[in-house]
Amino acid sequence: VQLQASGGGLVQTGGSLRLSCAASGFTFDDYAIGWFRQAPGKEREFIVAINWTGASRYYADSMKGRVTISRDNARNTVYLQMASLKAEDTAVYYCVAGLRQRGSNAYRFPDYWGQGTLVTVSS
Repeated sequence: VQLQASGGGLVQTGGSLRLSCAASGFTFDDYAIGWFRQAPGKEREFIVAINWTGASRYYADSMKGRVTISRDNARNTVYLQMASLKAEDTAVYYCVAGLRQRGSNAYRFPDYWGQGTLVTVSS
C-alpha cells in the first residue's frame, strides 16, 4: 500500500497550493481518503476527508472554507486545494485512507498513512 503525497513547498501568506495524493496497492474506491497535518510541536490533526464515491466531504473547523478536496477514482488520486494560507498552516500534510465500511471511523482513524509533504507558509 502506498499513499504518495506531493505538491508541498513554500508559499506566501494568502497564497494557494494544491496537494496531490497518488494511491496504489489497494482498491482505491473501497476507501475514504483524507488529509491530516502536523505542525511543529503540535499533535497531528484531521483536516478533511472525502467518501469513496466523492459525493460526501467532512471538514474540520481548522481549515473549513479554505480547502477543497476532490478525488479521481480513474486515476487513484485525491487532490487538496488550499487557499488563503496562513503561517499557522505550516505543517507536514499526510494523506490517509480508511475502509469505507468503517463509516466515520474510516477517516478519523485511518487504516493507511502516507509519508507526508511539507507545506511552509511564510509571513
